[in-house]
Amino acid sequence: MEAKTKDLWVFVETNEDGSAKNVGLELLTPGRMIADKQGGKLVAVVIGSACDAAVKAASAHGADQVIVVDEPEFKHYTTDAYQIALVQLVEKYGPTSMMIGATNNGRDLGPRVSSRLKTGLTADCTGLDVNEDGLVAWTRPAFGGNLMATILCPDHRPQIGTVRPGVFKKGEPGEEKAEIIREDIHVDPKDIRTRVIKMIMDMDADSVDLEGADIIVSGGRGCGGPDPYLKGGVIYNLAEALGATIGASRAAVDSGWISHAHQVGQTGKTVAPKVYIACGISGAIQHLAGMSGADCIVAINKDPDAPIFDVADYGVVGDLFQVLPVLTEEIKKSRA
Repeated sequence: MEAKTKDLWVFVETNEDGSAKNVGLELLTPGRMIADKQGGKLVAVVIGSACDAAVKAASAHGADQVIVVDEPEFKHYTTDAYQIALVQLVEKYGPTSMMIGATNNGRDLGPRVSSRLKTGLTADCTGLDVNEDGLVAWTRPAFGGNLMATILCPDHRPQIGTVRPGVFKKGEPGEEKAEIIREDIHVDPKDIRTRVIKMIMDMDADSVDLEGADIIVSGGRGCGGPDPYLKGGVIYNLAEALGATIGASRAAVDSGWISHAHQVGQTGKTVAPKVYIACGISGAIQHLAGMSGADCIVAINKDPDAPIFDVADYGVVGDLFQVLPVLTEEIKKSRA
């Protein structure tokens, strides 16, 4: 389809309580830059039920307009209902670009919408820019994370990409100045082929907020087993002393030492904490893709040639089982 405007849209996904998921608000930060370079408005799109909280948050985080679809059939995410609503909105307003958070739902919704609109989609982006021709330059890991590819969509509109949570920092909320546009869209129940029968909460995943953590203590293959992550273990004790969240590399998760909810990296969570402490993590590129946005990286590894030291701000060459207890005690003393 042809673009009708130069506007950039950010899909702001909602939680069950109608609040905005962080990733949508995070994307309003690069969205502002891209919209200004393309000469259009920054538009937040909110689809949900009783979602005024998400609308207010999008307005406070810099959107020029917020397009809202607030109906009971959108309380729970379903592929059919959300795809129908979003496609109708795009066909009506004709944005030139659209960003969707690469959550479980976003990774499902993006391809469906791009297919219906006969346009391209760049998935799992970790970088965004605009080239000299005004095209969005979508950057994502390729070939198993061994290189970064920058992809353009020159011929079809809108340009669509899903962007990983935690890649960009959420701005500070300001005045709610956005124009609110409410759209009355309903989906016939027969067009929704799935329905939510029961919600089963993963208690571990619910309690692990890696993307919102200020400090993360992560363990890798060098931990040698699950004990360091358990209460009384060296990773657990350091995280407790710092008030940090526990993370892990893929090697630790694949070994069954800790649940996937803690995984940082290309196939886990992308994080950007103030401090990231990598313990016994070699620094494979797939892991670096998930944590290199941290403000300060501290690496502890007994291999002086480990790639993690190339990105670390501070490095300690040593056995984590000797280093972490000393570090933990010193932190406790300084906070006493």
